[in-house]
Amino acid sequence: MFFSDFFDIDTDIIESYGAVNISLINDLPLFIDPFLLFNSEKPEYQEIHKAIIKYILFLKVGAERYPTATQGMLSAWYMFSEVKQTWLGFSLSGNDGKGLGNDFARDLHIGLQTVFKDFGNETVPKSPHMEKLCLISDLVGRDKISDFTTNFAKKYLLDYTAAFANAYLAPCQCVEYAIEKVEFDYERETWKSAKYTLPSFYGDYVLLTPKDILTRDETFINKLDMIRNLEQIAPSVSDETLRFELNNYFHNVLYKKQKEISRQEKDNAALSLIRKHPELIDYYLKHKEENEEQATSVSKEVVKQVELLFIKQLQDLVLLLNSKTDFYKKEANSYEAAYKRVQFLKTAIEDMDGYKLFYIKDTPIKRESDLQIMYRLVWYASSFDVNREVNNGRGSVDFKISKGSMDITLVEFKLASNTKLRNNLAKQVDVYKAANQTDKAIKVIIFFTDDEQAKVNDVLRELGLQDNKDIILIDARNDKVSASNVKVDG
Repeated sequence: MFFSDFFDIDTDIIESYGAVNISLINDLPLFIDPFLLFNSEKPEYQEIHKAIIKYILFLKVGAERYPTATQGMLSAWYMFSEVKQTWLGFSLSGNDGKGLGNDFARDLHIGLQTVFKDFGNETVPKSPHMEKLCLISDLVGRDKISDFTTNFAKKYLLDYTAAFANAYLAPCQCVEYAIEKVEFDYERETWKSAKYTLPSFYGDYVLLTPKDILTRDETFINKLDMIRNLEQIAPSVSDETLRFELNNYFHNVLYKKQKEISRQEKDNAALSLIRKHPELIDYYLKHKEENEEQATSVSKEVVKQVELLFIKQLQDLVLLLNSKTDFYKKEANSYEAAYKRVQFLKTAIEDMDGYKLFYIKDTPIKRESDLQIMYRLVWYASSFDVNREVNNGRGSVDFKISKGSMDITLVEFKLASNTKLRNNLAKQVDVYKAANQTDKAIKVIIFFTDDEQAKVNDVLRELGLQDNKDIILIDARNDKVSASNVKVDG
């Protein structure tokens, strides 16, 4: 499943090199945080951050020169493919992502003439930060920041991986590739290509990434953090009028009415204040710079958790399934394969202490996306196509297991804690079946507490689904005495 497997290299070597032992089956949920580049003591990381800022300032000047961008200009300067060869990111199936396309390009070009026109002229924070784009615009999220950052880290990652390949891999494991958009030539105002000898996997190159620039979920600088931490920003605000409005917000929204209004209403009030006084964004950036050590500690912890869950514990699960079940034996059709593999997974979790692999520091998995990634990874040795249907006409489904167009089975993983579980059970499976022209669908529900089990049982009885064999419950309680039944008791 992992780089170490496919390239037959000891995991200790990858660890000592400082890289993540990436999966070559599916993206791991990590991405480069630009603040970790800015905050690093390593000059090479700081240079990447400086390159990002320099390029955005170049685009800002270009937007002034060419207020109306041509498609050629957008393609040449603003549009970037996702660097999928890192095998890191937000994809739940494989390693393909959207990248920075035409919509992002036009939005950024217009933004640099309007809401971002003061970018680079900040006086409050020590440095400009590209994450400022996501603080102002609803159209620029963590995926866009990730793709943009990785494209500017690409040259470093190419050098980093090429050096690793030269030191530890055999020549037959590597191929010379011509890589586009490696470095920007400011004199000719065009991107330059370069050739690198890199690890080769099924006709494409692979890039390793250092752990110490990676994070998960959100960048250290992000909008939700900003609007929920105005109190932390306040002490550094020097403008008297702005300080008065901040104190008035605290008194009327956070303190006086804290029991009367919802979290969303508080967030909206904070966002409204920030839009009225955008200079608060610079004070927020200054606050994050003053607390920069938190970025490193958060990064180390989340990378450690991802490695534990998706590498070490997942490898343990695969070994358990391989040695104790028939999980990796071929099946006749997609339904039989999918159904039996879910049952094997259930048996491993419930009867072979496999439930332990779904906990980190006694805390259970609380993300359905984590379950989906794990399920995708344990399917690696299969003759079936295992795909996540992002858009099948009527909504997305977790997995589409198929062998040709006539043999299709849908599989969905849900947490019992999901607040929309009842609605999903009542409506969505039939919708998915119709959209994918198949009558075979399996719903897997995993619960971690007695209350969650009771909730699922109540919903199934209410909907008359307690005897549906295609709804499989998995008991992942860490204090259970005996395994749960596939069907609801009673």
